[in-house]
Amino acid sequence: MALFRISGESFERVAETTFTRERLQERQDLQRLLRADISVLGDDLMVVTQEFGEWEDSNRRIDLLCLDSQARLVVVELKRTDDGGHMELQAIRYAAMVSGMTFDQLASAHSRYTGLDHPSAEAALLSFLGWENETDGALSDEVRIILVSGNFSREITTAVLWLNKQGLDITCYRMRPHRVGAELLVDIQQIIPLPEAADYETKLKAQRQEEKRVLSARREIFHRFWTQLIERSRGTTSVVANRNPSNDHWLTGSIGRSGFAMNFVLNQNESSVECYISFGRDRADQALAAFRALEGQKDQIETVFGGKLIWQDLPGKLGCRISSRIAGGWRLPEDEWSDLQERLVAEMVRLERALRQPVANLRV
Repeated sequence: MALFRISGESFERVAETTFTRERLQERQDLQRLLRADISVLGDDLMVVTQEFGEWEDSNRRIDLLCLDSQARLVVVELKRTDDGGHMELQAIRYAAMVSGMTFDQLASAHSRYTGLDHPSAEAALLSFLGWENETDGALSDEVRIILVSGNFSREITTAVLWLNKQGLDITCYRMRPHRVGAELLVDIQQIIPLPEAADYETKLKAQRQEEKRVLSARREIFHRFWTQLIERSRGTTSVVANRNPSNDHWLTGSIGRSGFAMNFVLNQNESSVECYISFGRDRADQALAAFRALEGQKDQIETVFGGKLIWQDLPGKLGCRISSRIAGGWRLPEDEWSDLQERLVAEMVRLERALRQPVANLRV
């Protein structure tokens, strides 16, 4: 976006220049200016120290290490180039390195930076956070990242957008110098996330984090349920006897022939046992032929099973399904799992008994 000034009745374009052309250095100039007024990157920031690199086996240093009002450390990485280099990768490393800092270590770093004694440096941090003492809160283990550059390559912006979707908090500021006679102006704009979309991005991030938390909890439920079911099935059926517990809503077993999976399926309020027939993407016709051959024996199979089965050829899918459903799913209280597991195992025994010989006799 160009910068203009109003001249009479028209807009006059302000000449854009570069930091290199203006002989401005990253550390001596740009870093010094940001250190003196960090508010251009956010009015909730405090500079703790600069050129921070207190870790073993590394000579790399953080341009500016800041603290925000929510007690999060903020890594500020600065480049004067027009592409940003590989600054996002550097900043992620730095964020990981400082993520375990304690309040006392932070106060020590601020003391060395400012020349204050340790108690005074600690008091400055407490005053910024609005805490009376260190026990009023704790440093967050979430570390923000701010990238500041003359411009950003598409590789960086693509990477940052993706990383933010994964739960990181990275903000990109573009700094573009302009020359107006003897005066040098700098246009500083937040480009990721767009300021007008920041609240939406924050809500979206919180929603994604909650979804991940729910998904993680649900996978833990599945793992415990299948662990118990596998143990309960021992001595009754060999379908899943040698299987590991799954973190998904299904547990796959074997009937002794490739392409015919015997699955336990656990949904919210309903569960099922099934034989899923699939030979892969290039052999969908063979899977359908096997299904039709078994369907031709439907009466005999259902007689051995002892009830009606659900026969699905699943048009457009890679396989076909023969199944039986029962009431009860993963929303049941854990103290009711044993009954559901007993019923699922019993249903699988019946399905396996009904299908084992017909499946073995198929010519596909």
